[in-house]
Amino acid sequence: MTVLLDTHMWVWWLLGSDRLPKNERAALDRLASRGALRLAAVSLWEAQMLHAKSRLTLNRPFDTWIRDAAAAGVVQIVPLDVEVVIALNGLPASFHGDPADRLIVATSRAHRIPLATHDREIRRSRTTTLWKAG
Repeated sequence: MTVLLDTHMWVWWLLGSDRLPKNERAALDRLASRGALRLAAVSLWEAQMLHAKSRLTLNRPFDTWIRDAAAAGVVQIVPLDVEVVIALNGLPASFHGDPADRLIVATSRAHRIPLATHDREIRRSRTTTLWKAG
Protein backbone atom coordinates (compact mmCIF):
# COMPACT_ATOMS: atom_id res chain seq x y z
CA MET A 1 0.00 0.00 0.00
CA THR A 2 1.08 3.54 -0.81
CA VAL A 3 -0.14 6.52 1.24
CA LEU A 4 -0.32 10.24 0.47
CA LEU A 5 0.44 12.40 3.50
CA ASP A 6 -1.48 15.57 4.19
CA THR A 7 0.96 18.36 5.06
CA HIS A 8 0.28 18.23 8.80
CA MET A 9 0.73 14.44 8.89
CA TRP A 10 4.12 14.75 7.17
CA VAL A 11 5.25 17.49 9.54
CA TRP A 12 3.92 15.74 12.66
CA TRP A 13 5.57 12.48 11.63
CA LEU A 14 8.94 14.06 10.88
CA LEU A 15 9.03 16.30 13.94
CA GLY A 16 7.87 13.60 16.35
CA SER A 17 4.73 15.50 17.36
CA ASP A 18 2.59 13.93 20.04
CA ARG A 19 -0.42 15.01 17.94
CA LEU A 20 0.25 11.91 15.83
CA PRO A 21 -1.03 8.78 17.59
CA LYS A 22 1.60 6.11 18.26
CA ASN A 23 -0.12 3.51 16.08
CA GLU A 24 -0.16 5.92 13.14
CA ARG A 25 3.49 6.87 13.69
CA ALA A 26 4.48 3.18 13.73
CA ALA A 27 2.45 2.51 10.57
CA LEU A 28 4.03 5.50 8.78
CA ASP A 29 7.48 4.32 9.85
CA ARG A 30 6.75 0.90 8.32
CA LEU A 31 5.46 2.48 5.10
CA ALA A 32 8.52 4.75 4.92
CA SER A 33 10.84 1.76 5.27
CA ARG A 34 9.20 0.34 2.13
CA GLY A 35 9.30 3.64 0.20
CA ALA A 36 5.50 3.83 0.23
CA LEU A 37 4.95 7.42 1.41
CA ARG A 38 3.95 10.12 -1.05
CA LEU A 39 3.60 13.88 -0.68
CA ALA A 40 1.72 16.27 -2.95
CA ALA A 41 4.05 18.93 -4.33
CA VAL A 42 1.87 21.67 -2.86
CA SER A 43 2.80 20.45 0.64
CA LEU A 44 6.32 21.76 0.07
CA TRP A 45 4.90 25.22 -0.49
CA GLU A 46 2.53 24.84 2.45
CA ALA A 47 5.44 23.94 4.77
CA GLN A 48 7.31 27.05 3.60
CA MET A 49 4.26 29.21 4.29
CA LEU A 50 3.87 27.71 7.78
CA HIS A 51 7.52 28.38 8.49
CA ALA A 52 7.33 31.95 7.16
CA LYS A 53 4.35 32.59 9.48
CA SER A 54 6.27 31.08 12.44
CA ARG A 55 3.77 28.21 12.67
CA LEU A 56 6.47 25.63 11.89
CA THR A 57 9.38 25.75 14.30
CA LEU A 58 12.49 23.86 13.22
CA ASN A 59 15.79 23.00 14.89
CA ARG A 60 17.78 23.87 11.76
CA PRO A 61 17.55 26.26 8.80
CA PHE A 62 14.45 25.82 6.67
CA ASP A 63 16.40 25.03 3.47
CA THR A 64 18.23 22.19 5.21
CA TRP A 65 15.06 20.85 6.82
CA ILE A 66 12.96 20.90 3.62
CA ARG A 67 15.67 19.14 1.61
CA ASP A 68 15.91 16.42 4.27
CA ALA A 69 12.13 16.19 4.75
CA ALA A 70 11.48 15.81 1.02
CA ALA A 71 14.42 13.50 0.26
CA ALA A 72 13.68 10.43 -1.87
CA GLY A 73 14.40 8.13 1.07
CA VAL A 74 11.71 9.87 3.14
CA VAL A 75 8.84 10.56 0.71
CA GLN A 76 8.29 10.65 -3.00
CA ILE A 77 6.88 13.93 -4.29
CA VAL A 78 3.77 13.65 -6.47
CA PRO A 79 3.84 16.56 -8.93
CA LEU A 80 1.02 18.89 -9.83
CA ASP A 81 0.17 17.45 -13.23
CA VAL A 82 -2.70 17.41 -15.72
CA GLU A 83 -4.45 14.53 -13.93
CA VAL A 84 -4.39 16.43 -10.63
CA VAL A 85 -5.88 19.51 -12.32
CA ILE A 86 -8.62 17.36 -13.89
CA ALA A 87 -9.37 15.83 -10.47
CA LEU A 88 -9.37 19.33 -8.96
CA ASN A 89 -11.96 20.36 -11.52
CA GLY A 90 -14.09 17.40 -10.40
CA LEU A 91 -14.24 18.40 -6.73
CA PRO A 92 -17.56 19.75 -5.53
CA ALA A 93 -17.64 23.56 -5.38
CA SER A 94 -18.77 23.27 -1.76
CA PHE A 95 -15.63 21.35 -0.77
CA HIS A 96 -12.96 23.10 1.29
CA GLY A 97 -11.96 26.59 0.24
CA ASP A 98 -8.29 26.08 1.12
CA PRO A 99 -6.38 25.78 -2.18
CA ALA A 100 -3.66 23.53 -0.69
CA ASP A 101 -6.22 21.12 0.75
CA ARG A 102 -8.08 21.05 -2.56
CA LEU A 103 -4.83 20.20 -4.38
CA ILE A 104 -3.89 17.51 -1.86
CA VAL A 105 -7.30 15.83 -2.17
CA ALA A 106 -7.16 16.14 -5.97
CA THR A 107 -3.71 14.51 -5.93
CA SER A 108 -5.10 11.64 -3.85
CA ARG A 109 -8.02 11.20 -6.24
CA ALA A 110 -6.02 11.55 -9.46
CA HIS A 111 -3.39 9.02 -8.45
CA ARG A 112 -5.73 6.78 -6.45
CA ILE A 113 -3.59 7.02 -3.31
CA PRO A 114 -5.32 6.90 0.09
CA LEU A 115 -4.87 10.13 2.03
CA ALA A 116 -3.54 10.23 5.60
CA THR A 117 -5.15 13.25 7.24
CA HIS A 118 -6.64 14.44 10.49
CA ASP A 119 -8.36 17.38 8.76
CA ARG A 120 -12.00 17.14 9.87
CA GLU A 121 -13.39 18.89 6.83
CA ILE A 122 -11.56 16.57 4.43
CA ARG A 123 -12.54 13.50 6.45
CA ARG A 124 -16.23 14.49 6.57
CA SER A 125 -16.35 15.37 2.87
CA ARG A 126 -15.84 11.79 1.68
CA THR A 127 -14.22 13.16 -1.48
CA THR A 128 -11.30 10.73 -1.45
CA THR A 129 -10.23 7.43 0.04
CA LEU A 130 -8.81 7.86 3.52
CA TRP A 131 -5.91 5.90 5.00
CA LYS A 132 -6.45 4.02 8.24
CA ALA A 133 -3.45 2.89 10.27
CA GLY A 134 -3.32 -0.73 11.18
